[in-house]
Amino acid sequence: MRAFVVNRLDGPDAIHVGDVLEPAGSHGRAGGLRVLVDVRAAGLSPIDVLQSRGAYQYGAPPPYTPGSEAAGVVREADPASGFAPGDRVAGIVFWGALAERCLVAPEYTIRLPDSVSFAEGAAVYLNYSTAWYAYHRAAVQPGQTVLVHGAAGGVGAAALDLAAQFGARAIAVVSSDAKAAFAERAGAWAVVRSDSAWLERVRELTGGRGVDAVLDPVGGDRFTDSLRALRIGGTLVVIGFVGGGIPEVRVNRLLLRNLTITGISADTMDREHPGTLVMVRDAVQRLLDTGMLHPHVGARLPFDRAADAVRLVERGTTIGKVVVDVST
Repeated sequence: MRAFVVNRLDGPDAIHVGDVLEPAGSHGRAGGLRVLVDVRAAGLSPIDVLQSRGAYQYGAPPPYTPGSEAAGVVREADPASGFAPGDRVAGIVFWGALAERCLVAPEYTIRLPDSVSFAEGAAVYLNYSTAWYAYHRAAVQPGQTVLVHGAAGGVGAAALDLAAQFGARAIAVVSSDAKAAFAERAGAWAVVRSDSAWLERVRELTGGRGVDAVLDPVGGDRFTDSLRALRIGGTLVVIGFVGGGIPEVRVNRLLLRNLTITGISADTMDREHPGTLVMVRDAVQRLLDTGMLHPHVGARLPFDRAADAVRLVERGTTIGKVVVDVST
């Protein structure tokens, strides 16, 4: 079958198309349950960039097929998986989606309603499961205010979309006029610019009190100001470090203002608290089934331009999800 392959960890330039063997066995996170999908669309994320450079903590050694999310039609399914041939599905696969067929893991896979296209489906699971779990870990309550960094990216856009489901007001942090316009359309209560005095503006918007939670997929040098943006007793959720740097914390800030910092890794939590992955998956499925999710595909490229699609993710200039059409 046709697939893109990474033979060396030199970034997107090392991604090329070739012929590979049909996926054998089961996905590494499927518990031995084989679910094989005919891929219609692949969603890309920072995972793909990091893996291509050998910097992702759960990365696959070369040679491997990139593509962190897949949407398509089930070709083969173990009956115990809960899926059957012909089901329209989407989910995070971590790698392997940039191929005609890939394996999926049931606990990371949802069914797509007929109203959701495969391109949209490839933009759902990673972003919305991450954003939903971030809200859950921060215990966001109706009426609270949440600051969302990287609000025009995949996870950030999902967090804006989900704010209404948690009854929260979202303040979006963005870096350009185009991203600000998108954030307003996506449901932000207010928008601030990362290239201006955003902390002061957040304090103004909250009457000097600060926000109840910060959802941060960016990290880097804005982390300390994110802590300063929290109200007393607030929570900062560490989602990722697309800004490049991993910040350090002076813990006296936490002591004096009763702040909480939490990370989110649902698969890691599931090892200590079984059922976490199913809880997150089922929450996303319910919202998708009831039409509450509005995934945004910001760039859509043909299969032969998959390497260009990964470069777009690396540049960080796109809004929403980058999707590759694999087959029709």
